[in-house]
Amino acid sequence: MRHNKKINHLGRTSSHRHALLSNMACSLILHKRIQTTLAKAKALKVYVEPLLTKAKNDTTHSRRTVFSYLRRKEVVAEMFGDVAQKIANRPGGYTRILKLGNRLGDNAEMCMIELVDYNTTYTEVKKEEAKKTTRRRRPSAKKEAAPAATEETPVAEAPATEETPKAE
Repeated sequence: MRHNKKINHLGRTSSHRHALLSNMACSLILHKRIQTTLAKAKALKVYVEPLLTKAKNDTTHSRRTVFSYLRRKEVVAEMFGDVAQKIANRPGGYTRILKLGNRLGDNAEMCMIELVDYNTTYTEVKKEEAKKTTRRRRPSAKKEAAPAATEETPVAEAPATEETPKAE
C-alpha cells in the first residue's frame, strides 16, 4: 500500500532528484518560463513556491535558507530583488502550468511552467476580454439604421404613384 507516499520520485534517487529540482528552479527564476514534462513541472511547483514565499521576506536567514536549496548566488539575488518585488502583493500561486501536448519521441505530456507575474501577453488578453464583456448591444440602433438605408435607395426609375405600390 502507498500510505503517506505522496512525493513523485521521478525515477531518480533522492540526491539526483534534489539536484534536478534545484537546477530547474534556477532556470525558472532566471528565464521566467521553462518547458518540461508535466510530472517534473508539478514536482517543481511544489519545490519552488515555498522558496518564492520566503523571498518576500528579505532577511539574512531567508536568504541563507533559499541559498541552501538553490546553490547559486546570482539566482538568489535575482529572486530577492526583481522577483520578490513583483510577487509582493500576491498571496500565493506564483507559478502557472500550461499544457502543450505530447512529445513525439516517447509521447510524454509536455508543458510550460512560468512565473505568473511575468507573462504580460496573458494578462493583456484578460484585460481585453474584460473590456469585451462590459460592452452592451444596442438592438434599437440597428433597427433604426436599417429602414433609413432602404428609404434612401431608389426603388424604381419610374415616378411612384398611388397605383404602384412601393417595395419595402
